[in-house]
Amino acid sequence: MKIALIGYGKMGHMIEGIALERGHEIVGIIDPTLVNGDCSLVTDFDSEEFRSADVAIEFTTPATAKENVLRAWAQNVPVVCGTTGWKPEELRVEGLELREVDSRKLIVDSKTGKTMLVWSSNFSVGVNIFFEMNKFLAQKMKNLTPRGSMDVHRTSNRAEPFTRQGEGEKGEGYTPSITEIHHIHKLDKPSGTAKTLAEQIENQLPSLQGGAGSRLPIESIREGEVPGTHEVKWDSEEDTIIITHIAKGRRGFALGAVLAAEEIKN
Repeated sequence: MKIALIGYGKMGHMIEGIALERGHEIVGIIDPTLVNGDCSLVTDFDSEEFRSADVAIEFTTPATAKENVLRAWAQNVPVVCGTTGWKPEELRVEGLELREVDSRKLIVDSKTGKTMLVWSSNFSVGVNIFFEMNKFLAQKMKNLTPRGSMDVHRTSNRAEPFTRQGEGEKGEGYTPSITEIHHIHKLDKPSGTAKTLAEQIENQLPSLQGGAGSRLPIESIREGEVPGTHEVKWDSEEDTIIITHIAKGRRGFALGAVLAAEEIKN
């Protein structure tokens, strides 16, 4: 499979290595911070090299992701996008329709059925198992959650003991909250993964639905070089249930993106 990389930071380098390990070819790299002397594969969207790609894998910034996807589509190249901080719903192109499959969002050509975009807040295999655990637990909690409003997310640049705000009435069941910790270079708060976890819980709990934005407390911490930690807590007067995913590095995210690209090709 021929792959073009859009974004060549730490994640781009790791995706390149995994793709080559799995027998794929990198036909071009698009990154405005690079020049030809930095990498022999530097190219642009209008190049023959980019047009030859079976799929492009995009990991950049929220400010550039949408334009990158549109420019790839202009060359009829489908995209696997792992950039968070924006939503595929922002892409409105005639003849393309948005579909949701598990925790992923797909944009598909309504005539041909060709997948033109696979977006996920987290492509890690482990995180997607975590998503399924989160949905299962939220379903079990549907009739055990206290009534009452909850505050929106808070953010922090340092590790602090988590304290829940706006908790529901005591003694009536479990109150959910989310904590996410990432490295200091991550731009979006809360993380896309935390937003997905919150959406999954809110979809099961009518008391959290309605109004603008999330009503579920999310604590965002930016600390050191932490790859990514997500904790979902269900607290009651009787006990506390916690499920946690701790990433040990970026390889899991990169592998998941390459696997998604292989699904598009096949």
